[in-house]
Amino acid sequence: MCPFVRPIVARTVGCPQTVAVVLRQRTERTLMGLLHQRQTLNTTSMDTAPPQLKTRTMFVQTQDTPNPNSLKFLPGRTVLDSGTMNFAGPRDAYCSPLARQLFRIDGVKSVFFGPDFITITKAGAEMEWKVIKPDVFATIMDFFTSGLPVVNDDSKPNPDTAPSDEDDEVVAMIKELLDTRIRPTVQEDGGDVIYRGFEDGVVKLKLQGSCTSCPSSIVTLKSGIQNMLQFYIPEVDSVEQVRFFVVVFFFCIHSRQVAVMYSYLYIPLFLFKR
Repeated sequence: MCPFVRPIVARTVGCPQTVAVVLRQRTERTLMGLLHQRQTLNTTSMDTAPPQLKTRTMFVQTQDTPNPNSLKFLPGRTVLDSGTMNFAGPRDAYCSPLARQLFRIDGVKSVFFGPDFITITKAGAEMEWKVIKPDVFATIMDFFTSGLPVVNDDSKPNPDTAPSDEDDEVVAMIKELLDTRIRPTVQEDGGDVIYRGFEDGVVKLKLQGSCTSCPSSIVTLKSGIQNMLQFYIPEVDSVEQVRFFVVVFFFCIHSRQVAVMYSYLYIPLFLFKR
């Protein structure tokens, strides 16, 4: 037997309990050391993690509307707590920081806010969505990560269908149907319908958002909204879209004769403040 091993073996054989205690203590110290190193590595890795890994990424989705010139953007966050807001042009966006930034994008004609979506209407067919969408995506993501309010506190949307003491039973039923049945369906297509009055059996409505210049807006108004209102409310005879009529006179002087030509220009009422 090797001389260096013999004393150790002798001590081991002679004192088995002492050796067991020493081995157990060494094992405990080794395990504690490994555990401490693991905790240190975990703490260091968490502290030195890149900040961008801790930031939640925001995804903005798009949804087509019946109007080819309007596109619905879904930021995955609440846009308005209640109601809707329509911005026909940059002048109307004084109360919304988000709308003002969206109007800075080339090709944006109008902006519409819903509870959880934003409808952008482009200037015309000559403007392509593949050019406009990247700027809209960037603007929406930058705005919601900035923490700014979508609408200033002093300019909240006022619901047109709010109950009023002056409303009779028919008007109250019309407003309730607009809020509970009709408006949610229209908002799914990126638009909205605004109540403007009821007179002589005619319900007057104003279309906003993607419904303003949609080719199928008349079908939506007559086949959808009018049929539903007439089904529940017999007093409703028809539904009409509120528009503004302008008569333009052209005076043409030729051979000492004056010819007057009448031209009717259909201009949506939202261009004019009531």
